[in-house]
Amino acid sequence: MLSHLVAFDTISDRSNRAFIDFIADYLDGFGIVSSIGEDASGTKADLIATIGPLAPGGIILSGHTDVVPTAGQAWTSDPFELVARGDKLYGRGAADMKGFIAVALALVPEFLSRPLLRPLHLVFSYDEEVGCLGTPSLIARYVRDFPQAAAAIVGEPTGMRIANAHKGVSVYRTRITGKPGHSSNPGVGVNAIQTAAECIGYLMDEAEAFKTKGRKDARFDPPHATVSIGQIAGGTAMNIIAGECEFVWDCRSVAAAEAADLEARFDDHCALDLVPVMRERAPGAAIKTHRHACVPPLTADPKNPAEALARQLTGQNDAVVSSFAAEAGMFQQAGIPAILCGPGEIAQAHQPDEFVTRDQLAICEEFLGALGGWAAKPA
Repeated sequence: MLSHLVAFDTISDRSNRAFIDFIADYLDGFGIVSSIGEDASGTKADLIATIGPLAPGGIILSGHTDVVPTAGQAWTSDPFELVARGDKLYGRGAADMKGFIAVALALVPEFLSRPLLRPLHLVFSYDEEVGCLGTPSLIARYVRDFPQAAAAIVGEPTGMRIANAHKGVSVYRTRITGKPGHSSNPGVGVNAIQTAAECIGYLMDEAEAFKTKGRKDARFDPPHATVSIGQIAGGTAMNIIAGECEFVWDCRSVAAAEAADLEARFDDHCALDLVPVMRERAPGAAIKTHRHACVPPLTADPKNPAEALARQLTGQNDAVVSSFAAEAGMFQQAGIPAILCGPGEIAQAHQPDEFVTRDQLAICEEFLGALGGWAAKPA
């Protein structure tokens, strides 16, 4: 099954429809109906399918279908052909996170062989790798059309360890409009690159403040919120005052409000301290920030039924955290308790020669098999 899934090139800027259609056809062969939702373009699709009764109290098995690009990476084999070398299975998405989806699909016959009293819901999204952009509509559709689930297990690569918390991430694009002119007289224009540098300086000061102020969780590395500048572009030529500049940045938060609060402070700083000075020389000057994505953190909860169930089925006595953001926080925000638990290691994700081990898939198979047994017992 993993070989089939890896063969689909589902890099986020491409269509995943063939991948979703393959899953829907596979499930249809077992008499399982899939609910498919599309994005506005019709090129991206998600899927919800229920194994067992349409009843409350079931478990969501969640995975994202998209993968990150392979361009510029030194792969030693075709990224979209699963290659076995000893215990390791190489291919784009093998760890992040087609391995989990493959195990869930491969176990469908076993799930169906049990008289399930509580349903297992397969919930597969698109565009997770570019900010969980496809997840809000998917979760909204699930909440609207399907029975209330008791918990969601998001199969991100955690080495099959239970992760009960992850950081949130908000991604922003800030565009500065200045006034071009000849660089021999900088005072006649408004240099957008220079203003961008001032904006970035402010954000870096805020990043330093996160180290001493605000929410901390020692289990994360680093234990506080962070700010990072990911991309920047601007200017026309070396002898022209830069009239435009744009940069992309993110805030990875421990507490839900940290990113929104930073965004508000940054907007106030730009509006009150920078734009008025710019407009003294250029009335049309502006600084505009657009929030591209907002993924809430998954917050640890001692009463999380998803974690309690996973501990019961795996025998694990503790939980870890993930510094990367995932869809679990969005399920929690929608009122569905969630954890992360899936095969593979995050250190392999997004890397050339990404791999998952057979041992990890076997542990995942044992876990989901035990989940099927739990779903067949009276509550």
